[in-house]
Amino acid sequence: MPLPYTLLSCAISADGYLDDASPDRLILSGSEDLDRVDELRASCDAVLVGAGTVRADNPRLLIRSPERQQARTARGLPPHPLRVTVTRGGDLDPQANIFTGPGGPALVYGPLSPRDGAVVADVRDPLSLRSVLSDLTKRGVARLLIEGGSHVLTKVLEEDLASELHLAMAPFFVGELAAPRFVIPGKYPQSGTNPMTLAEVRRVGQMSVSHYLLGLGGPDERYLAWAVELSRQCPPSRTAFSVGAVIVAADGAVLSTGYSREEEPADHAEEVALRKLGALSSAGGAPPRHPDPRLRGATIYSSMVPCGARASRPVTCVRHIAQAGIPRVVYAMPEPPLFAPGDGADKLRALGVEVTELPDLAPRATAINAHLLASR
Repeated sequence: MPLPYTLLSCAISADGYLDDASPDRLILSGSEDLDRVDELRASCDAVLVGAGTVRADNPRLLIRSPERQQARTARGLPPHPLRVTVTRGGDLDPQANIFTGPGGPALVYGPLSPRDGAVVADVRDPLSLRSVLSDLTKRGVARLLIEGGSHVLTKVLEEDLASELHLAMAPFFVGELAAPRFVIPGKYPQSGTNPMTLAEVRRVGQMSVSHYLLGLGGPDERYLAWAVELSRQCPPSRTAFSVGAVIVAADGAVLSTGYSREEEPADHAEEVALRKLGALSSAGGAPPRHPDPRLRGATIYSSMVPCGARASRPVTCVRHIAQAGIPRVVYAMPEPPLFAPGDGADKLRALGVEVTELPDLAPRATAINAHLLASR
């Protein structure tokens, strides 16, 4: 059983600190960045922080936006993700926000006296984060957000358990040796010979946010794993697959992303990603007028092979991709012949497109569509 897809999110100063050395909490994030984190939380099944973060910051770990709460409820999810913490000594205030908020009982790994608002997990080694993630999988957590602190972040990175890192940098320095840093000295697999993959850098208010992809393998595996995760955001459907797509330029720049039904009910993931670039052919099949020139050297990563036949619209994703001039497609799972023959890979190759299948990622993509495939 795969571990949860794990995202790390934290805000740091320009010199890499999570806080200063004063007894008062240092505010690093502005309102725009807090909204970005709220969006991340809303996309996850659980949010985890270490006991030190519970004591120092007393976070609520709830979704702020009522609209995002309602969107989760509409998908059959609770309005707030599961709140999780790990503790070595169990010395946590019973009145801490993690235990008293409206999001249901918190899940605690480690010794803790019985109290309202908490469920203590029974695992053999509660301080092994791999054991924690394995137990969370058994509890139905497929997507996990970890927000700190430095010891937890260090351990997750050392054990290579994270798939994404969202690092927000504030425009000032702390410069205090006694202040807590983003990570502490450790043996990191994300070394100079195995660097993280930079997916995106953007401005959020007065902060810069860098989005990195981590995990085993190289860029192909990481971009495709991200595409698979995007498919988890698809509005539910009993008559169409959930698929995610990422288009990446030859220099590694992410050009666009998309997922099924993101903008319109009949949308395929590849369609959405191409439409955002102005590279979608018309219903009659005419080529786009002004496609992004970077598409000529790009790769499209899709959690399922692009469709070679479809009933919902006259132009297939195979044809859209070929007309946009994309020379390479990487996918995780074949299209089961449930709604169409599933011959997209053969049709792409016949058009001169290089096609690569990475079957190691197929189980995760398949699981997201399990409700359609259970009877087959």
